[in-house]
Amino acid sequence: MTQTTLNARSSGTYDIKDLGPVTRLGFGAMRITGDGIWGEPADTDTAHAVLRRAVELGVDFIDTADAYGPDVSERLIAEALHPYGDVKIATKVGNTRQGPNIWTPVGNPAYLRQQVELSLRKLKVETLDLLQLHRIGPDVPADDQFAELAAMQEEGKIQALGLSEVTVAEIEQASKHFTVATVQNRYNLTYTDAQDVLDHCEANGIGFIPWAPIASGELGKPGGIVAEIADKLGATSSQVALAWLLKKSPAILPIPGTGSVSHLEENIAAASLELDDETFEAITKAAEQQ
Repeated sequence: MTQTTLNARSSGTYDIKDLGPVTRLGFGAMRITGDGIWGEPADTDTAHAVLRRAVELGVDFIDTADAYGPDVSERLIAEALHPYGDVKIATKVGNTRQGPNIWTPVGNPAYLRQQVELSLRKLKVETLDLLQLHRIGPDVPADDQFAELAAMQEEGKIQALGLSEVTVAEIEQASKHFTVATVQNRYNLTYTDAQDVLDHCEANGIGFIPWAPIASGELGKPGGIVAEIADKLGATSSQVALAWLLKKSPAILPIPGTGSVSHLEENIAAASLELDDETFEAITKAAEQQ
């Protein structure tokens, strides 16, 4: 890489509504759990080390969910980092787990409230920094789910509220109940279907958190444009994918996740990788043609 500074702060900051500024390149704490995002990690000490190293490298925005484990990721974060100081912890509720890689949305307001209370306990805080509705449950009217989240925010249990895997129409619907601070949708070099959501977020001051941010598919394989650019820059395809996201929109807050300290450091190095306009446009064009 042309620059070797290992500091997430090189990615700049974004001011999340109702929460305040965070470093744009954050950390996703899904993969510090067991296989299938189920159960305990293979090595708890390593999971703790990854979390602590992320903070050492300037990460001050960590994304998790009650469903990661379930319950495991939140507990590990508290064990490793509490008290959190300037680090903001974003969590999610609304997805239940019945086994490895199984996710079932539940939007019952009483369930959402129960899970918020449990997240408060597991994270050892009186107020959640950012709570996102993991999925809008199909079992209950969306307005009932939004109203319950708004009520808990009013009660002081939640500072900022967000959504995950939603359409522009659903963001607008939720906005009638509370200020939508963030939206977490799938978005990367291989999947740009949420472009309209990203555009809406950027236009309305909503932080956009792309999940699966380092995916580059065929573009990142030998002979692909991302792989070729990575070789030219002395970087990895994952680093180029993250640098592309950071340049794509000032509203984007990538949260690459890993259970490995070395992989974490590789991801953080992307904060210092700058793509010139010509390179960025070439990657964008290739992504659109997939």
